[in-house]
Amino acid sequence: MSPETLQILIAMVAYMLVVVIIGIVFAKRAQQSSSHFFLGGRSLGPWVAAMSAEASDMSGWLLMGLPGVAYWCGIADAAWTAIGLAVGTYFNWLIVAKRLRNYSATSGDSITLPEFFSNRFHEKKKVLLGISAIFILVFFTVYAASCFVTCGKLFSTLFGFSYHSMMIVGALFVIFYTFIGGFLAESVSDFMQGIVMIFALVVVVVTGTVQAGGIDAVLENAKAIPGYFSLTSMATPVTDANNVQQVVNGVPQWGAAGGYGFLTILSTMSWGLGYFGMPQVLLRFMAIRRADELKRSRRIATVWVVVSLFAAVFIGVLGRTLFPVESNLLTSGGAENVFITLSGALLPALFAGVVMAGILAATISSSDSYLLIAASAFAKNIYGGMLKKEASDKMIMRASRIVLIVISLMGMVIAWDENSVIFTIVSFAWAGFGATFGPVMLFSLFWKRINQAGAIAGMLTGGIMVFVWKLCLKPLGGVFGIYELLPAFLLSSLAIVVVSLLTAPPAKEVQEEFEAVKQQG
Repeated sequence: MSPETLQILIAMVAYMLVVVIIGIVFAKRAQQSSSHFFLGGRSLGPWVAAMSAEASDMSGWLLMGLPGVAYWCGIADAAWTAIGLAVGTYFNWLIVAKRLRNYSATSGDSITLPEFFSNRFHEKKKVLLGISAIFILVFFTVYAASCFVTCGKLFSTLFGFSYHSMMIVGALFVIFYTFIGGFLAESVSDFMQGIVMIFALVVVVVTGTVQAGGIDAVLENAKAIPGYFSLTSMATPVTDANNVQQVVNGVPQWGAAGGYGFLTILSTMSWGLGYFGMPQVLLRFMAIRRADELKRSRRIATVWVVVSLFAAVFIGVLGRTLFPVESNLLTSGGAENVFITLSGALLPALFAGVVMAGILAATISSSDSYLLIAASAFAKNIYGGMLKKEASDKMIMRASRIVLIVISLMGMVIAWDENSVIFTIVSFAWAGFGATFGPVMLFSLFWKRINQAGAIAGMLTGGIMVFVWKLCLKPLGGVFGIYELLPAFLLSSLAIVVVSLLTAPPAKEVQEEFEAVKQQG
């Protein structure tokens, strides 16, 4: 191992030790009760709530997946995704955060998302509780896999270690950290990781732009590639039989620009709809200390997201200027290493290690959230809420740790393919949560007439349609080629309205509780 590589490793190990220390510091508070372990006792301040929500949401795809898309086929796909996410972030904090914080506290002091849905409709038979918990287990297992892929790619690219061994080491670290710290440790470390992530992005953008000869040089290079620097077309790399971009006389080869029409733009921007159903974000709304602090959190979160997303897109464009024929970037999956390549080439080794920790930060901040929420879905809601209602707090927390390990093992199996594209894995899980929980969440908070039957119909329609559209309809192309979140979200909303209106209205006490929360603002 070279001295430069050793310095990078030392910086990253030091960062991981800081994260572990945070977990240990908050471990005692996490063990007080399941409420503290799963929701931090509703004690988050505005800065921690905002930064931890966004850091846990973005994951490794912000520093690897999104720049990779921009590097491979131009800014259209990446930029419209970023715009959709920025708009979705703002409106989620604006219209959902306060109402959910108040409703979750009023409705049985709910500390998990499935518990909120169940309490919202005063369920006697815990149907919604079970359905939502199962969907959380399924989609968060996929999400955790994307984080493990990120760990494997990061360390194998940097240090030449085996992808599989590094993926397993990264997964074990995340399991250990989540195991001891719980939600509060996760949120505090996510706050720190959010700072590291945005620092890493900005540093690479600034140094890369200077190295490329200024912003004009970067833009000129991008505009010279057919369809690359356009919001209404896409660049088309010319690839060989192994899907590797061809290079002739040191010049990467491009085909004619591909179309990027209105329907595709609408489909890509629909990423923003996903926020209304993201458990890792919604839980921060439920956990904030006081509802009146959410306005400040919204401003912090929006600024962080806008800066981070557009820096990530620009890094992909920078990569095409500085490293147009780098061998490890000439496939769609390999392109996701562009941030690593830029950091290693542009920065002093120790400083590069700190920046690389940004990727590790993004991965850890997301995977610990995913594992904790998935474990709580089973332990608190299925085990403690349905299978063993007399289970004590200690039994529930023990069950959550067992489930955490099982989910992690399943995530490792999914992540075993080292050619996995992080952006693709994340997009599927994102669609799953957005369509399964987003419409139900919005109607639950703002429509008094929604009933349990409508919520069940919407949840099942959204979750199942994501699979149907992705696996059966999307391969047909044409209008069916749109991102599965958009049709699944719309069909889920339709199912909620139709079934709710065709069945009996909610009980009087459910409607009275809705009105009481509405009066709180």
